[in-house]
Amino acid sequence: MTEATNPSNQNAANAQVDSDATQIGSRDVMVELEGVDKFFGTFCALSDINLRVGTGEVVVVIGPSGSGKSTLIRCVNRLEHHNRGRIVVDGIEMTEDLRNIAQIRRETGMVFQQFNLFPHLSVIDNITLGPRQVLKMPKKQAEDRAMELLERVKIPEQARKFPGQLSGGQQQRVAIARSLAMQPKIMLFDEPTSALDPEMISEVLDVILELAKTGMTLIVVTHEMGFAREAADRVIFMADGEIVEVGEPEHFFTNPREERTQLFLSQIL
Repeated sequence: MTEATNPSNQNAANAQVDSDATQIGSRDVMVELEGVDKFFGTFCALSDINLRVGTGEVVVVIGPSGSGKSTLIRCVNRLEHHNRGRIVVDGIEMTEDLRNIAQIRRETGMVFQQFNLFPHLSVIDNITLGPRQVLKMPKKQAEDRAMELLERVKIPEQARKFPGQLSGGQQQRVAIARSLAMQPKIMLFDEPTSALDPEMISEVLDVILELAKTGMTLIVVTHEMGFAREAADRVIFMADGEIVEVGEPEHFFTNPREERTQLFLSQIL
């Protein structure tokens, strides 16, 4: 039996999560997962996940492919249905009530690996679609807000272009602006640079880093260890559907406690 699946090690990992969760200090808890399990058929994708994320905290989730990282954040806004446990976002518990789900999704922006922009709409129309239809924002106000966000992600000159006319990095920055246009309290990033050419990665990470500096609550799944070192308040290492270790970047990258973490870092650093 591996260390990640040994019950005693799992208990130690959960105790570590609880210990590290106290690092949010006086911050309000924005996201809480308690005893969360997720199954795909008989396959356990998440096992007894316990995690608290404070308001304004930046949490970076790393781990090998198939470790449950993306499933974890997809459960936070109900893109995946968790089978057991509790998920609470900004004081709203995730239930089967569609009103609760809709409210949580209004609080939560998400940026995916693929950009998922509407190819037949211009950049500014992609960004204003949600605010106009969901938030009932007047067109002029929505467009003014969109231009402010395009300035923020440093591509205001692309407003009238279509997604197919943009580079991958530019499209991902539009996707970030589109999520921010809905005025979320928390942003979830699911490996936002994995579909990009290497020279485009930094421009997207720079935008996320700027968001982190504004005090927005972020949960970022990524393989970019440099970003994790610079931006994260805490780093979470997952393997085999479990949280193996949680720590501040300085500790995490220089003195990880768990053998499974040490092995992973030795392979990628």
